[in-house]
Amino acid sequence: QVQLVESGGGLVQAGGSLSLSCAASGSSFSNYAMGWFRQAPGKEREFVGRVSRGGTKMYYADSVKGRFTISRDNAKNTVHLQMNSLQPEDTAVYYCVADRLNYSGRTNPSDYDYWGQGTQVTVSS
Repeated sequence: QVQLVESGGGLVQAGGSLSLSCAASGSSFSNYAMGWFRQAPGKEREFVGRVSRGGTKMYYADSVKGRFTISRDNAKNTVHLQMNSLQPEDTAVYYCVADRLNYSGRTNPSDYDYWGQGTQVTVSS
């Protein structure tokens, strides 16, 4: 079992930046690839990006590539999502996720074993 708790959401103006964090507890953190999804009102959950167990390989959705950066600290059991150049279309609830498998390109919500409760990000125009 892995428990995930996100923090860092809030309100930001378009063009601004925000950093999200996810603290993990429970089973060995380094055994999981970690990632982020988001869900806007009335829309399905959307893959944002993921980072491998060792933190060396990242994979991003095209919609955030070049603007968002995922990193992890296995010593602190945390994963981060740095979001730059935010746009109103980035407004959503952002979820931290954990995956027991370490293959890149896993973008389906059903691929992930554990989910956090989500944190709201709102980008005003």
